[in-house]
Amino acid sequence: MLHDPPEATTLEKRSETARLQTGALIIIAFAVVLFLRVQARFILISLATAIILFSLTSDVITFIARQRIGPLRIPNAIASIAAMVLIATALLLLTSVLLAQINTVLVTTLAYTERAPSAIASMFSWLGEDSEAAIFNAVRSIDASNYLRGAASQASGITQATVLVILFVGFLFAERVWFDTKLENFIGDKTQARRVRKIIQSIIHRVNYYLLVKTVISVITGGMIYVLARAFQLELAVSLGIITFVLNFIPNIGSILATGLIALVTHVQLGDPNTTLAIFVIATCIQFLNGNVIDPMLMGRALRLSSFGIILSLAFWGAVWGIPGMFLSVPIMVMLLVVCSHVPHLRPFAILLSREGLPDTEQMLNETAERDLFQKPPKP
Repeated sequence: MLHDPPEATTLEKRSETARLQTGALIIIAFAVVLFLRVQARFILISLATAIILFSLTSDVITFIARQRIGPLRIPNAIASIAAMVLIATALLLLTSVLLAQINTVLVTTLAYTERAPSAIASMFSWLGEDSEAAIFNAVRSIDASNYLRGAASQASGITQATVLVILFVGFLFAERVWFDTKLENFIGDKTQARRVRKIIQSIIHRVNYYLLVKTVISVITGGMIYVLARAFQLELAVSLGIITFVLNFIPNIGSILATGLIALVTHVQLGDPNTTLAIFVIATCIQFLNGNVIDPMLMGRALRLSSFGIILSLAFWGAVWGIPGMFLSVPIMVMLLVVCSHVPHLRPFAILLSREGLPDTEQMLNETAERDLFQKPPKP
């Protein structure tokens, strides 16, 4: 008929409608997932931490299970149980130490509450008496007790999270025996399942190496801050060392917070601007040397993430999950980089996430973790 639209026009309208519907569904799905991440943050944070701990020990369990004691071979179940006991013991010890140091900091902070406003205001005396008085009144108006009670209540949740993480890790260990079978049955293609397994192993190796290097650097930095605090006879020397160790796992801003904290504690306790400046300069040099010289040298090719991407990931996961999200931001970004590198449609995102714009190649999946550990050049 004369008034019927051409078939091509009808197909274009249907295609456009389908694209709009697909876009709307993606936006809705993203909003729902984000809502669930915020509402179920406690469980999801514990689950993410458990997966990281499981990946840290998975290779170790496999290595132990391959060892022989004479003609006998260590059963995989015994290796898993031993790893589970070690993880549970380490987590409980770390939680107890962290809670003890938080309690020490809170008690000491309450003791310094009266002198803190004047000490902080004196740091800005160079701005003039009016500015110093305004800062003194502003700091004095802060109800420190409410913040301390809030910090204490949040600290009490660490024990609950630790127990939940231990339970998650235990169930992951119980399921690891059937993981390969489940993966093959889920994908339905043995070749593709092997490729997916290599991608997962690449993620595990990359995250493990990052956490290993970060732990070593954080221990060194925390130890040097402890020695510095003890040299100037600060009361919170142990707490400052432990807090510095923990904060260094937050990329970029963690070292800044740790340096500012030790300077603030020094000025509140000693009240000497020259001593505060000296400690601030020394702590800054320690953080710069470890974070910008030793850390990149050891990290090598294992962490080839864009600095801007790290900041975006830090801001996003910090907004969604708070402080725990900041700790998990880099491992999550490493996972995204590896996955996007090996999915053709997502490879442009991998180019944006990588530091040099060179995401992982298929050849890297066949290379062992020693490439990162010993900086072996890629095979031709």
